[in-house]
Amino acid sequence: MRPARNNPRPHPNTPMLKPHLLLFPLMLPGALLLASLPTAPNPASAAPPPTAFLPAPLRSAAAAVPLQPGAARPDRSSRVSFDRAPGEVRIHIGGQPFATYGYADPHIPRPYFAHLRTGDGIQVTRNHPPVPGQDPTDHDLLHPGLWMAFGDLNGEDFWRQKATVRHERFRSEPKTDGTRGGFSVVNRYVAADGVTTVCRETARYTIEATEHGRRLVWDSTFEPMVHELAFGDQEEMGLGARVATALTVRSGGEMVDAAGNRNEKGIRGKQTAWCDYSGMRDGRRVGITLMAHPENFRGAWWHARDYGLIVANPFGRASLVGGEPSRVVVKPGERLRLRFGVLVHSDSPNARTDPAAAFRAYAGR
Repeated sequence: MRPARNNPRPHPNTPMLKPHLLLFPLMLPGALLLASLPTAPNPASAAPPPTAFLPAPLRSAAAAVPLQPGAARPDRSSRVSFDRAPGEVRIHIGGQPFATYGYADPHIPRPYFAHLRTGDGIQVTRNHPPVPGQDPTDHDLLHPGLWMAFGDLNGEDFWRQKATVRHERFRSEPKTDGTRGGFSVVNRYVAADGVTTVCRETARYTIEATEHGRRLVWDSTFEPMVHELAFGDQEEMGLGARVATALTVRSGGEMVDAAGNRNEKGIRGKQTAWCDYSGMRDGRRVGITLMAHPENFRGAWWHARDYGLIVANPFGRASLVGGEPSRVVVKPGERLRLRFGVLVHSDSPNARTDPAAAFRAYAGR
């Protein structure tokens, strides 16, 4: 149920949030929000690659030098580019598809990324829509690839799409400085009545190729509109991904988390920094790693399923672990910031991407 308007007292299980990590006064919202978001480097200050001053034949020869055994295959080029189409942004790295961002899908009333691919073109998320006979067709509209959603936000259910996340505008249009690109959007969370605004979200997405694979950085800030904003306690809260059918544990794939736990039985309900889901496809070991930023207000518990789902959930304490239900409250004049990293990786059959190293690179450690 939504909190009463005339009851300012916090719930007894409301955590004491750390103001320097995520709560921002709204006296200067534009300036503070800009200060909280990552900025792209100045291309004029970027150092040229070491082969830039070689003659063209030598540059080609240098590019053809094979990798050391076990090393991840890099993208042929790291340039990020965007194509616009009605209701979507198509993202490319090195001229090859990386993902599609959908924000006006008539069948899915919230934004998402679909068809995430490695640098060698292998898709790591389930087909959207699922292909009957090739993919399980469960949760076809709820699990489009990669998404952020909440089953209980002021009592409204945005995960099961009973309430709606409406794209309001691009706060910054898709743009690139060459090796790094991104865009930001403003979303309005509308209750099931179709009228009441629950909150606004400003989400910034940054895309780049790294030594570990292709990386998407997700940085969202939530702002109450009139009344306090309460995040409830459910399994279905946070950043989720549905992996390609061939990568699922049921198909021979594997999940592993930062503590070395494996698969649904070992990972579900654990609170760790990252979780990786990978398997063999097209002769390569490919996968996706979700990483929770260490400066989020709380670490993420993992809602992990052998059928192909992983969710980084910092809210579902009782649902996933047991004990007192969590209720995270953001009052008017405050903001809640959630940050995650998403790594899409590809390796030779006998090699493995190091998610721990990828996490350290993402977190700046």
